[in-house]
Amino acid sequence: MQEHDLQSRRRKKKRKRNENGILMGSIVLCVVTLLAITVSLIAVFRYRALQMKNAVVMSELEDIRTDKTVMYTQEEVDAMLDQAAAETAQSTAEEVRQELLDRMKELMLSGEGAVEMLRYFFPDEIVLADAGEYYFFPISDELTHNTYDPERFALNEDQEMTYYEEGEAVSHKGIDVSKYQGSIDWEKVAQDGVEYAFIRLGIRGYTEGAIQEDEYFEDNIKGASHNGIDVGVYFFTQAISVEEAEEEAQYVLDAIAPYNVRYPVVIDVEAVANRRARTRELTKEERTRYCIAFCEKIKAAGYTPMIYGNLKTFMLMLDLEELEDYDKWFAHYDDRFYYPYAFRIWQYTDQGTVDGIGTGVDLNISFEDMADE
Repeated sequence: MQEHDLQSRRRKKKRKRNENGILMGSIVLCVVTLLAITVSLIAVFRYRALQMKNAVVMSELEDIRTDKTVMYTQEEVDAMLDQAAAETAQSTAEEVRQELLDRMKELMLSGEGAVEMLRYFFPDEIVLADAGEYYFFPISDELTHNTYDPERFALNEDQEMTYYEEGEAVSHKGIDVSKYQGSIDWEKVAQDGVEYAFIRLGIRGYTEGAIQEDEYFEDNIKGASHNGIDVGVYFFTQAISVEEAEEEAQYVLDAIAPYNVRYPVVIDVEAVANRRARTRELTKEERTRYCIAFCEKIKAAGYTPMIYGNLKTFMLMLDLEELEDYDKWFAHYDDRFYYPYAFRIWQYTDQGTVDGIGTGVDLNISFEDMADE
């Protein structure tokens, strides 16, 4: 009886192990099958997502060619470039395909990066990168365009820019200075061919909002004027109301009253990266309104107002249509300007060399004599 019971128990254990084995095998098979189904679904979804993504990309590219301003992240721009490369590779026009691929390779090898590449491939838009995002602005025919021929600009061995018409130099050499240039020998500056200088008059603090005169303003405006250099002035604004903009303009008018300011009086509009900047949350409409308030007060006093800024200033921070009546001073540090609209002065470098100035200095080129306009 005991032996029979022992054998019986052994058979039961064996049968149970077999059943467990079959169960485990079934579970493993189910898991494998589920994984296979999951992978297949993922593949299908990825394929469908890629189709949808391509459709979205093409739709967005079409938006750019219409009247919309479009913003992209770095990841989205990378995807667009990948898509463009893929489509180019499939093109049946071999010459066009090779030209685009060669140009893309050239741009990447030159280190100019995605912005220059996008500007090449989207010549009818203004492409701007800021804070890790890319912006596309369709070039507007509602705004006055500049008529400068890029082929007529030339840099000499001293990296000074000149503009030529019919082989003759027609541009004018200028600088702009502030306390950061320190003490300047203006006699040497004049001998180096500088015709005009914009002197920083002052700033409004970007956190506390107090107006401060540039500590070298008087020395610079007197030194330039006494050596036959025409002068204009500029004020770095941080106004957060119409009243503050008019206050800044009045401050400038009071300060220049004793001097012969023959060149424009400029409001300097630039973004401040500091998180505590009091202008950080201003809208484009607000900044534009404050610019107009400043310029109108300057114009009413008999001076020529002007707005200084870079690509970000004019495309992201201000409404150009509202500012069409005011002269522009455009800052873009390159040997070719990238801006379709009207401007009268181009600040093309902040690392210029001028006799009598011991630091790098902003160099400007203008296309006409603006004294006493």
